Amino acid sequence: MDGPPLASFSLTHVRYNPADPVSYASAWLALVPQGLVVVYVTLMWASREAEIVLMFAGQMACEMLNFGLKRMIREERPEQMTGKGYGMPSSHSQFVAFFAVSLSLFLIFRHVPTQTTSYSPTSFLERIMLSFAAFMGAGAVAASRVYLNYHTPKQVWVGVAAGAIFAIVWFLFTTSLRQYGWLEWALDIWLARRFRIRDLITTEDIQDAGWGRWEERRRAKRDGGRGGKSKKAR
Repeated sequence: MDGPPLASFSLTHVRYNPADPVSYASAWLALVPQGLVVVYVTLMWASREAEIVLMFAGQMACEMLNFGLKRMIREERPEQMTGKGYGMPSSHSQFVAFFAVSLSLFLIFRHVPTQTTSYSPTSFLERIMLSFAAFMGAGAVAASRVYLNYHTPKQVWVGVAAGAIFAIVWFLFTTSLRQYGWLEWALDIWLARRFRIRDLITTEDIQDAGWGRWEERRRAKRDGGRGGKSKKAR
């Protein structure tokens, strides 16, 4: 054929055994990082929350760290694996470890919801359960990389350790941004105000955004309707 040779865009290309249900499930778990990026972008656009923007920035910085570590260590993937790129550390494992640790640190230490409506905010026990679910999901993704033979157990454990350590470092860094007023300064610049970036999620549940106002409007509408009927009856 005429023209340059074509290449495969293998962002979501996953090799698995179609006769093995666990292998099939592991192939789906390989798509979790891409799915989380979609969730990040959706939440940033929908909520405009500074905390989500900071967490996504840390997630991308963690990916850059993985890119550098792989090219510095240059350890190959398992011999049976024909995938491209180096295997140490596992980028999937590092990605989900950063996400799980960052989410847990936020839910347990930074997120202190207050009851601003008649509905109770997420309890501490519920936040612990959400953190546990995040760790379980991260563990499943990390285990799937070994099961699919994309990485050795050592490569996965190093990826988990790198992601967890970087999440702690990033959490301390963003904490200092808050303590020394840098986040408050950033929220006052023109670009942040243009996109209406705000910092409410530390004290408000994200699922409660607008819900209280919506319920109050519905209640006022119902009460107003009852008041109108009472006047007519008189």
